[in-house]
Amino acid sequence: MDDATSKLEQMNISFSIWPPTQRTRDAVKKGIVESLSTTSILSKRYGTLLTEEATAVAERMEDEAYAAASSASVPADDDGIEILQVYSKEISERMLDYMKSRSASPAAASSTLNEDSTVHDEESSTVETQS
Repeated sequence: MDDATSKLEQMNISFSIWPPTQRTRDAVKKGIVESLSTTSILSKRYGTLLTEEATAVAERMEDEAYAAASSASVPADDDGIEILQVYSKEISERMLDYMKSRSASPAAASSTLNEDSTVHDEESSTVETQS
């Protein structure tokens, strides 16, 4: 193994796993769709999505995760492992956040989307309680 490594170093060849190929990104999107639309750890807790919805959500999630990972600061000598970990973490967080917000009650979902209405609702209930 050391001989192969030293030969590669002498040939000045580098190996990087970032950015992923379009084929890899498509496979990631397919995996997200499967996780969201079929029986999985997420679906057992939060339910499943229709394939069409899961496909649209997966496209958006992967694009956002790719952009976030691409803009992350990583060491210059990194072979792509750290940025790939950022990409993976971004996808996982987005999937979990989406499924949590989807399964929340309508009042809870709207309050996470609009902080101003939450503050207003809390003020209203305080006024009603005092009356």
